[in-house]
Amino acid sequence: MTEVKEEKKEGARRATRENLGRVQVLICKEGKIMKKVCAVVFGVVLAVVLMGGFAFAQEKKDAKGCKDHPLFTRMPGTYISECKSTEFDAMKWYDPDTQGKTEVQVEGKYYYIYYRNQKEFEGKRSDLQVSRNYSNAMKKIGGKVYERREDHTYMKLLKDDKEIWAYVTSYGGDQIQLRIIEKEAMKQEVVADAKFMADGISSTGHVAIYGIYFDFNKSDVKPESEPALSEIAKLLTGNPNLKVFIVGHTDNVGGVDYNMKLSQARADAVVKALTTKYKVNPQSLKAYGVGQLAPVAPNKTEDGRAKNRRVELVEQ
Repeated sequence: MTEVKEEKKEGARRATRENLGRVQVLICKEGKIMKKVCAVVFGVVLAVVLMGGFAFAQEKKDAKGCKDHPLFTRMPGTYISECKSTEFDAMKWYDPDTQGKTEVQVEGKYYYIYYRNQKEFEGKRSDLQVSRNYSNAMKKIGGKVYERREDHTYMKLLKDDKEIWAYVTSYGGDQIQLRIIEKEAMKQEVVADAKFMADGISSTGHVAIYGIYFDFNKSDVKPESEPALSEIAKLLTGNPNLKVFIVGHTDNVGGVDYNMKLSQARADAVVKALTTKYKVNPQSLKAYGVGQLAPVAPNKTEDGRAKNRRVELVEQ
């Protein structure tokens, strides 16, 4: 179908040139002045025709809604034929830190970008050339690289408290697939309500709260924690005789002493938010941090570490 379309376009251009030739002959039979006029007119029209021909060969555009990820610029002479992104996904990665000796599952915001070469660049690059371009770009900003093969490259970057993983595959240098995950724990969208908390405390003496968020290595309570805090406040104001410890927990990333201080600071921040913004009686709350000393799951996986990073309500 493409060849048929091109033949039709070329036929149309050929017919236009022939008609222009006839027009030039008719006009230019008249005197010297008309010859000069016809030369100008013919030159202008010919330029228009040539520009039209150029338009037929113009470069392909990126697919609608697609753009480069801020981490990398694209290889020259490429366009995006396909892309997608999801708020939360997972993918197994060969870890550049161990040069591929370990494989880890990385979770977070996922990006997929599929580049293709423009026609004039086809067949002019190798897989190794593509791999080295991305590898060098990553190393230049302090990232780690593992080239499993010349057409498969794994990369990792720690920057501004963010962990970004990238994976590039090249197919003959003409097609490039870029996958990126900005690592983060999934944000808990379903929050336990006050009744669930009351039932947990009644049956076991404590309840874990997932849905209170902090930035990495910080103790400031993030705004998206409001639904969980609101339910805790509802529980405590609805049961004025109930007194609880607000207990902060961390995973095992970092030293024990550091995590003890961090978990205490986070527990203090939760108490402060409950007593100031939600007007909970300060006498109902006490903050304690236990760091990584009371895990509920193994710290060997990201899923386990995410479960261990929590706030608990423990009945006094």
